[in-house]
Amino acid sequence: MKILVMNCGSSSLKYQLIDMENESVLAKGLCERIGIDGSKLTHQPTGKDKVVVEKDMPTHQTAVELVLSALLDPEHGVIKSMDEIGAVGHRVLHGGSVYSDSIVVNEDVKRVIRECFDLGPLHNPANLMGIEACEAAMPGKPQVAVFDTAFGQGMKPEAYMYAIPYEYYEKYKIRRYGFHGTSHMFVSKRVLDFAGLDKKSGKVIVCHLGNGASISASIGGKCVDTSMGLTPLEGLIMGTRSGDVDPAVLQFICNHENLSVDEMLNILNKKSGVLGVSGVSSDFRDIAAAEEEGNERAKLAFDAFIYRVVKYIGAYVAAMNGVDAIAFTAGVGENDARARERVCAPLGYLGVKIDAEANKTRGKEIMISTPDSKVKVMVIPTNEELAIARDTLSLI
Repeated sequence: MKILVMNCGSSSLKYQLIDMENESVLAKGLCERIGIDGSKLTHQPTGKDKVVVEKDMPTHQTAVELVLSALLDPEHGVIKSMDEIGAVGHRVLHGGSVYSDSIVVNEDVKRVIRECFDLGPLHNPANLMGIEACEAAMPGKPQVAVFDTAFGQGMKPEAYMYAIPYEYYEKYKIRRYGFHGTSHMFVSKRVLDFAGLDKKSGKVIVCHLGNGASISASIGGKCVDTSMGLTPLEGLIMGTRSGDVDPAVLQFICNHENLSVDEMLNILNKKSGVLGVSGVSSDFRDIAAAEEEGNERAKLAFDAFIYRVVKYIGAYVAAMNGVDAIAFTAGVGENDARARERVCAPLGYLGVKIDAEANKTRGKEIMISTPDSKVKVMVIPTNEELAIARDTLSLI
């Protein structure tokens, strides 16, 4: 069976068509600038040349129709009939406290996605548009919602509750949800296999490190804790996000700079993180280059990022009363040997030992700890699209 995986943003649509017989990607692509002048589709059939189609896409439905046309095209298509697509799996940011697992879309599911617009104002409306566009373009085809917050639903109340008046939880479901959930779910389960850990009791810490960054702790693949909260702003220092910050900082800066709360949150989300500290860039490669050139603020930004990661690892070791494996994933985690080495260096108290040669590997599944390391450390490339396709297949 072939599964079409969709990830809709407010003006974009990423997709992959996956053959679940061997979990191979048949084609993937991106629609950009939906509803904006200059929209285009970049379509990449596996083993063939990339195709760029410049065409107006006023709505997500137009974009979906263009994607299907590309998949069916006699020259650069990969299927002969829509009947070859068994179902569509959609990445949906927020399912609130209602859904802890992926689910086949019906009217009630769409209602919940809509009710979570306040919790995911940038993503949920676009996710719903993508679902409804696929329903219109592919009537009768099963649609599955795979929630980014589902993994964090495994947390116990003491891990997800904020210490604010309980009425706000009752009224608005304000709690910690966690994000990057599809990635954490995929990698934590893969670690259990790759490291040969017990499927029910294996204790795993996943470091999803990139422009957006988060850490999770899980036992037997079930989430114990994760660093992001009500929104993706909480937790680690990231490319442009501040991560954890004293809430009084907001009041102080708002009062002194005459800013609204919305303006302040925009600063914390888009102008902070390693960009804000370094003044150089939100890209960790630029930060590394600037540090090598002697830029002290770039060094401070990277050191602060590493420190926050190490601190969360220590907290999660305590929360689980130990750890069997630590996995690095996402852009920085998979490709930056220096970042991995600097995260692991302070973990000697856990018995962590890194193989310097193995750690030079980029973007490849590999064990980077030595055979005598008490904690197994590895790189596991994430594959959120495959995780979505697997959940979709299991449901339909």
